[in-house]
Amino acid sequence: MKATTVHPTAVVDARARLGEGVEIGAYTIIGPDVEIGDGTWIGPHVVVQGPTRIGRQNRIFQFCSLGEAPQHVGYKGEPTVLEIGDRNTFREYCTLNRGTVEGGGRTVIGDDNFFMAYCHVAHDCRVGNRTIFANASSLAGHVHVGDFAFLGGFTLVHQFCRIGAHCMTGVNTTLFKDVPPYLTVAGEGGTPHGINARGLRRRGFPEETLRALKRAYKTLYHSGLRLEQALEQLERAAVQTPELTPFIEFIRASKRGIVR
Repeated sequence: MKATTVHPTAVVDARARLGEGVEIGAYTIIGPDVEIGDGTWIGPHVVVQGPTRIGRQNRIFQFCSLGEAPQHVGYKGEPTVLEIGDRNTFREYCTLNRGTVEGGGRTVIGDDNFFMAYCHVAHDCRVGNRTIFANASSLAGHVHVGDFAFLGGFTLVHQFCRIGAHCMTGVNTTLFKDVPPYLTVAGEGGTPHGINARGLRRRGFPEETLRALKRAYKTLYHSGLRLEQALEQLERAAVQTPELTPFIEFIRASKRGIVR
């Protein structure tokens, strides 16, 4: 691995820790209590404040702000943290804030995620692995996003909402309730539009499973059953299709209610 390089105009605090092969671009500022893993590239004009831990082989483009204090009126300067995994990409002007004491103190980003320009991740959010956030997608505080989710451009997610694994949102979607796994939603309030069949096929879900998920969607959204009745029917179907189990568990655990 090549040597760590820091541009002469960059400012790196003596208390920051840089791994092997890290590159720091021109006019970038790295604050105290920042850890940057091996092979991570940080472009020009980036600001990283601590406490922040960044994993290996991330790419952080110009004008990003990572690890700044949370946008929360109750924040009093407590040493909360932003944790970022490996192989993530953050394009221009992304902003990610640290957590709050009330929310557990941690904002967490997993591995292999792609954040396009102008995305925002607020305090205490949890983002899984292999997600894609299209331009200007924004999460309010305490939002959880599951693995392989795809947020269309300008998607806005209200605080404390959860977005299940393999979901997809349309452009300009606004979410005020939880989105169960596998769904495609769009528009004001996130109107459901079936399962994310194309994305699931790309990830190797067999056609038989897709048919079962489509039947589950119809049971939940088009059967006229009350929610509990629909879930009981889905639980019987899950004996033959285990992929329904996380779908059912997600709905039962919802505190904000699900998009209907």
